[in-house]
Amino acid sequence: MTADASRGAEAPPELVQLLTPEGERVAHPDYDIDLTPEEVRGLYRDLVLVRRVDLEAVALQRQGELGLWASLLGQEAAQIGSGRALTGADMAFPTYREHGVAWCRGVDPVNLLGLFRGVNHGGWDPAEHNFHLYTIVIGSQTLHAVGYAMGIQRDGAVGEDGAASIVYFGDGATSQGDVNESFIWASVFNAPVVFFCQNNQWAISEPLEKQSRIPLYRRASGFGFPGIRVDGNDVFACLAVTRKALADARSGQGPVLIEAYTYRMGAHTTSDDPTRYRLADELEAWKLKDPIERVKAYLVRNSLADQEFFEAIDAEADELGKDMRRRCLAMPDPRPLEIFDHVYAEPHRLVEAERAEFAAYLAGFENEGVEG
Repeated sequence: MTADASRGAEAPPELVQLLTPEGERVAHPDYDIDLTPEEVRGLYRDLVLVRRVDLEAVALQRQGELGLWASLLGQEAAQIGSGRALTGADMAFPTYREHGVAWCRGVDPVNLLGLFRGVNHGGWDPAEHNFHLYTIVIGSQTLHAVGYAMGIQRDGAVGEDGAASIVYFGDGATSQGDVNESFIWASVFNAPVVFFCQNNQWAISEPLEKQSRIPLYRRASGFGFPGIRVDGNDVFACLAVTRKALADARSGQGPVLIEAYTYRMGAHTTSDDPTRYRLADELEAWKLKDPIERVKAYLVRNSLADQEFFEAIDAEADELGKDMRRRCLAMPDPRPLEIFDHVYAEPHRLVEAERAEFAAYLAGFENEGVEG
């Protein structure tokens, strides 16, 4: 089976894997990791709670409480593994689906809901969490990440205790010009940036073979830096590979492209219907590679957790879901004119004109109500 093989249950070769779908630990000569039982239990907790965040958000959207939601179902290991590899000094640049990375960076899930509910402009301070705001424009965040990395370089904040940036994007984004331009700049300037591609097999309704004739990680060599493909459903491998890539970037070895080979189990967003373009058999095959179940199997196989532990995590997930729902429904609607408050740091003539025009528009409704 070649690396360009079908999207079925078998993993392609050239794939870094430390935990099999059956929960068996395997070694790798270049990417291995020693985890304590407590660390493994912590990763399992992260995976379960982040999935509950995602499922609760989908339910809220279906009930009309969110305008839209981009589900991470099936991609939890790629996000938690890479997110837990970051240090406090590193800066992450997400798309609109990195709810697991947001969790690792301490962003309140309710702030994510506010963005998709339309009551805030992002809801968190990127500098406080070293986690940038969600980016809707496909691929543009790669330019931001490379620019930030070049700033790290020029500030002299490199070295073993220094910083790097990491940027997340999907397989479809690799066809965007911004991403390829970012590869060029990162390579030429040896920028300390890790490109983390979550290859979930589908760019909305376009399959991977419509994006590339070769495995995505191999593209890096054409730009002059290394690429690695990792089992994106294996949280151990994602942690190990990302940790090494970030360490290499910080030490001055330049950029790395990580292709996390995973699968989007849900819809692209809640406005999408994946049954129109992909087969149910494909989905069933990937269910056997579920990132949470393989960690659970590992914990059970090695007697690192008992039933009481799993029940406690499930109970915590239920409480998290209830808290999210309660706080989401309690969010106040912002004043309409607040949308203009933080566009520019200083007064701006065009924005002020737009504010006045919108204020007059709103006043027309008020007058109509009084007259009525």
